[in-house]
Amino acid sequence: MASRTQIVCLCEGRKGESIDEVFINRLMKSLQPDWLRPWPGSNVVRLVTCGGRKEVVESMPVELQRCLKAGGNTTLMVWADCDDNCADGESLKAHFWQEALRQGISREQFDRVVFIFAKDRLENWIEFLQTGSTDELKEGPRVRHNRAVAEAAKKLADFCKAGKPIDRMPPSLQWSCRNWRALVERTR
Repeated sequence: MASRTQIVCLCEGRKGESIDEVFINRLMKSLQPDWLRPWPGSNVVRLVTCGGRKEVVESMPVELQRCLKAGGNTTLMVWADCDDNCADGESLKAHFWQEALRQGISREQFDRVVFIFAKDRLENWIEFLQTGSTDELKEGPRVRHNRAVAEAAKKLADFCKAGKPIDRMPPSLQWSCRNWRALVERTR
């Protein structure tokens, strides 16, 4: 891991085959968190794609150990989908905790991870950001164009920066935003 990397994003999908990478990259670049190094060319966000949720769960403790070894300025973000077999973000987070515990991660170390969980797919969030509504009980329409994904991520970043409540925000997005705000508070 490059010494300049400050956020490691572990996510579902295969490199070049998923919208997750585009969404995450654009969101991070648009948010421009204060604690990220400001000079151009620094590799402050590193994405690690893992395939499916099972692989993300199994990889999280290893990536967390890498982040901890890299130093206090490196944060692990875990992006995954709850899917239909997981009620909400808290129940999926508990699943990650069980694997972390099995791999020797302490509760204090685990609590440093920032979890971002869409209910079914990021496409629901994109649909919400494009239209103002979505039904997380159904899969959002597939997004085939990276431009639409990037525009939705930029819009979410603008909402985050404004800090204003957003009407009819999907529950999984609300849950994930609380986790992001907790990270922002920790870095002050």
